[in-house]
Amino acid sequence: MKIHEFGEKKKPVILLLPGTVCYWKGNFGNVIDNLSKDFLVAAVAYTGFDETDTESYSSVTDELERIERYIKDHYDGKILAAYGSSLGGTFVAHLAARHHISMKYGIIGSSDLDQAGNMKATAMAKLMVIVTYNFIHTGHYNSKLMQKRYEKQMADPDPYNKAFVAITGRDKYDMSFITKNSLLNQFKSDLITPLPTGIDNGETQIHVFYAKKMGEKYLERYKKYFKDPIIHEQDMRHEELLGVYPEDWCKLVKEICIY
Repeated sequence: MKIHEFGEKKKPVILLLPGTVCYWKGNFGNVIDNLSKDFLVAAVAYTGFDETDTESYSSVTDELERIERYIKDHYDGKILAAYGSSLGGTFVAHLAARHHISMKYGIIGSSDLDQAGNMKATAMAKLMVIVTYNFIHTGHYNSKLMQKRYEKQMADPDPYNKAFVAITGRDKYDMSFITKNSLLNQFKSDLITPLPTGIDNGETQIHVFYAKKMGEKYLERYKKYFKDPIIHEQDMRHEELLGVYPEDWCKLVKEICIY
């Protein structure tokens, strides 16, 4: 696990946690400069998802322990805020629930918070590796049908399609360092790591960027897993605010993270 810092060390820390199969530069490349004017930005690269890593991703729990250890060693165990994009939102939830570090604001970005049993999670993870591995290494899908669909989406003028790929990092960066083992473990461990309900550590204020077009079942999940979350409803798709409207995303994050 690596953490890449931007900004002045005297400023309050905001931790940025990427989504599934995402390279941190792609996920947050459009917002780091803006955020670093007001915060010390700490962008997380999960184990196995940074080109300087020699290890593969193992589990959510191992990553949480690494992140918490880094915060304790480098920020005296305290950060102002953490924003989690998709999968990263699950990490924010776990950080709040575990309460091993001090965090004033936790922001959940379009996260699905899916949970599954071991057998189902294993099957789903293996399928996702089959679907994603070749694409992140070459930019092409093994399936002709999926490749044709992808090319059609990229030709569509809707900016969300290109932004969604850009968030992964695949449009600009070589991601061939990501192994099948890292992908499998990231997919599976996210599903099987139990997430407590009604999370409330008495300190962290939870904000949720609810992408309404994902469906109401996700709003129900947010209210299940967090006690009194502050919902920022957006008539958008998954992480559309971050991907298509980065300036608006930064403005909202700054409005939340008062210090």
